Amino acid sequence: MIKAIGEYFLLLQRVFQSPGNRKLFWKQVLDEIYHLGMDSIPLVSLVSVFVGAAITIQLQINMDSPWIPLYSVGFAARKAIVLELAPTIIGLVLAGKIGSHIASQLGTMRVTEQIDAIEVMGMNSASYLILPKIIACMLFNPILIMLSIITALAGGWAAGVGIMHMSSFQFIYGLQSFPHNFDLVYAIAKTLVFAFFISSISSFYGYTVKGGALEVGKASTKAVVNSSIAIILSNLVMTQLLM
Repeated sequence: MIKAIGEYFLLLQRVFQSPGNRKLFWKQVLDEIYHLGMDSIPLVSLVSVFVGAAITIQLQINMDSPWIPLYSVGFAARKAIVLELAPTIIGLVLAGKIGSHIASQLGTMRVTEQIDAIEVMGMNSASYLILPKIIACMLFNPILIMLSIITALAGGWAAGVGIMHMSSFQFIYGLQSFPHNFDLVYAIAKTLVFAFFISSISSFYGYTVKGGALEVGKASTKAVVNSSIAIILSNLVMTQLLM
């Protein structure tokens, strides 16, 4: 594990060096934004709607008391979704989708000697292949989290009104109650850290794979598992530091 961590930081040192052809590099960034970000919108939206609906139902069931105003369900749903559910749950979902994609793509390039061919051309393959993925994730993942928050709140509203028979006014009033702008800053800060870990750790396992197709599959599994662990640990640390 210590050896892997050392190799990870040595690779990052190469990643943040000049890639060479800047025009080609920024074209690569745009391609990664499409493949890693835009393709994730349907999955993020679907998961968020059902997570928002489920948390609203759970809150209303457990807060069914004459001493608790009904609008507090909307308030609690907003806090839970913005602070934890959207950035953390969607971060883990993206670790599975984006992480496996990055690791398998780079692993396939490694075992088919495409990365070696880039090195022969005199380019910094680590920077050219990995840095666009990191930039794309850190640019687009906050947009995905904002979309996740909106769709999760919409799913919560639909569940509250359609299933639990709340009034639309009560739920929306709860959403608007006691606004705290730092909640959104906190969610975006966590998202940026998660995006860096997902892209860099997955790239490391794909870029350094050795062997054939079987090893590429193992590297993809390791990328998802270790990205998820990094997300969980950094979530704990950032919660303690920022909150």
